[in-house]
Amino acid sequence: MKLITQVNFKLCVLFVMGIVGFANAQIPRDKQLHFAAGTIAGSTGYTYVWQKTKDKKKAMLAGIGTAILAGTIKELVDSSQSNNRFDTKDLAATALGGITVSVTINLFNKKKYVEIN
Repeated sequence: MKLITQVNFKLCVLFVMGIVGFANAQIPRDKQLHFAAGTIAGSTGYTYVWQKTKDKKKAMLAGIGTAILAGTIKELVDSSQSNNRFDTKDLAATALGGITVSVTINLFNKKKYVEIN
């Protein structure tokens, strides 16, 4: 069973790597930057809460929430400028970056920690 899981994971990685070049040409640069900002905000929120609580679920929610908060603030600032508006697609790209990094960290953070007092 473990071998099947490893093979499935490797096939998924190869599939994603195969479409990255194609997808990169299809996604506007602005959305890529929002996604990157979401990953930075999400990883910051995740790391902060993880260090304080050692709770994966709280850390994952904090990572996603931080990315959504950062995206919302950015879009509110943009909407207050002339000839600009609140772009929900930009917010979605930022949130997706936070979701991606939070879920990825959570998947690979398999260690269970025991505190010794």
